Amino acid sequence: MTRDELHELGYIAPIATVPSILELGILSHNRAKKVDHRDIALQEVQDRRAKVIVPAPGGGRRLHDYANVYICPHNPMLLKKKAIHDEICVLRVSPAVLDIPGAVVTDMNAGSDYVHFSAAPGGLATVNRDRTFADWWTHPDPRDKWRHSAQKCAEVLVPNVIPSKLITGAYVRGEAARDALEAVAPLLAVTINKHLFFQ
Repeated sequence: MTRDELHELGYIAPIATVPSILELGILSHNRAKKVDHRDIALQEVQDRRAKVIVPAPGGGRRLHDYANVYICPHNPMLLKKKAIHDEICVLRVSPAVLDIPGAVVTDMNAGSDYVHFSAAPGGLATVNRDRTFADWWTHPDPRDKWRHSAQKCAEVLVPNVIPSKLITGAYVRGEAARDALEAVAPLLAVTINKHLFFQ
């Protein structure tokens, strides 16, 4: 895909954690461990990501030293959190993250065995736009289903922190989540987007 095709990125977050994110930014996993917050990450996924070293252009930093945002948040991670959709939101993040020094683009989930890491913004060329933005990733061939599922989770990685000034708003599933988010972050632009949340 090209940069012109990327209008925003997404970060899946518990509504209760949004005030902290608006104050401190979107933190890397290792930095977030030092801050009191609700963690909705899947432990088995984090265990795998903890072992990943981002090669050049990442300069050998650990994946958990990067803040990560999804190129398309309408993905398997968000679907797996369906039971708590009224408690979470997708923060809308400016494509300007691509210009942060050291930013890296992945063509699929950064914890996948066959992921490619490329320097941003040029690395967007490695992302299969049609598959990453497809509504679903089901295929008769289980290998293709796995690969497409991983491609749906293509990421942009930013060393340490994504500044909160690059958060442009948030999407929620419905009225209950909107009311909850507006109560804790009254200045944040909140939009109901049922399709994003698989409705």
